[in-house]
Amino acid sequence: MNLTNEIKEYIDRSVLCWLATASSENIPNVSPKEIFNYFGTDKIIIANIASPQTVQNIKFNSNVCVSFIDILVQKGVQVKGKAEIVKKSDSEFSAMEKILTKMTDGKFPFTTITKIHIEQVKPIIAPKYILYPDTTEKEQIESAKKVYGI
Repeated sequence: MNLTNEIKEYIDRSVLCWLATASSENIPNVSPKEIFNYFGTDKIIIANIASPQTVQNIKFNSNVCVSFIDILVQKGVQVKGKAEIVKKSDSEFSAMEKILTKMTDGKFPFTTITKIHIEQVKPIIAPKYILYPDTTEKEQIESAKKVYGI
C-alpha cells in the first residue's frame, strides 16, 4: 500500500507517533516515538533511540500498529503493517539515517531503525466529529487549545 498525501500530511503534523508491538508472549507494548518519517512510497521509518522493548518485540513478532495524530485537530491515521529492524550494516540504513538525522540535528544518536511496510491504513477521528457532525476543525482546535492551556 502506498503512502497517500493525507498520510504524509499527518506524519508531518504529528509531534509524536505511537508504536504498538507485541512480545513473543503476546504482551502488548505501546511506545511514543519522536523521530520518524516516511521513506519511499510505502514505508515509515522510526529511529530507535530508547526502544529496547520495541526492538525485542519486533524480532519475535513483526506485526505493528503506529498512530499519527494532529492533537489540535484531533484527527489522524492508524497504520498497520510488518516491521523490521534495519541495522547500520544494512544497505538502506544510510539513506534512512540521513532523513532521520536531519530531524534530530544529531542530538539523538541511534544505531537501528524500525522500517514499517504499510499494509492497512484507517482514519482516526475524535468522537465529537461523529456525534456532532457540524463540528468544524476550527472549533475543535479552539476546544483543544483550551484543554491544553495553549
